[in-house]
Amino acid sequence: MGKRRKNPLQLAFNILPIDEAATRAAVEERLEEVRQYRQIGLVRREAVLTPSYAPRYHGATNEISKPTENIAVWNVDKEAELKEKDRLLDLAMSRLSSVQREVIERSYLDDEGEFDFISCSEMGLGDRTFRRIKVGAIKILAFALKLEIIEDTKETSNSKYEVG
Repeated sequence: MGKRRKNPLQLAFNILPIDEAATRAAVEERLEEVRQYRQIGLVRREAVLTPSYAPRYHGATNEISKPTENIAVWNVDKEAELKEKDRLLDLAMSRLSSVQREVIERSYLDDEGEFDFISCSEMGLGDRTFRRIKVGAIKILAFALKLEIIEDTKETSNSKYEVG
């Protein structure tokens, strides 16, 4: 494949290029995380009641270990984090058109797990139209949730960094 031409808007405003594959993966990961939270809730950590017989090599640090406290704090923080992600996803989904919202819900958020070709036939859309709508919705969600990943413009390094 040849090089893709830059969008005139990108040239005019010097907008950084977006890594579409990594951005899509980040959005899909967030959607999967929220789907699991909506279906089963938070799987809480529990304290281990049996002692570990592994040797512990350490000096006298006078540090107190509080595993139960650490687990309780993790559970509360993780619950709040997942609730916030769920709220932000709902807010971002409200900005999508009704067709885009239905495509994302059928593809990622439904617990039935049906394939895309079944969803597009039920919605009365062609496969190509369905994929086009899905890609557009994922781009909108990426920007709304601040999950876009910008390509590194230096040709010497292939590292990418996340915005937000």
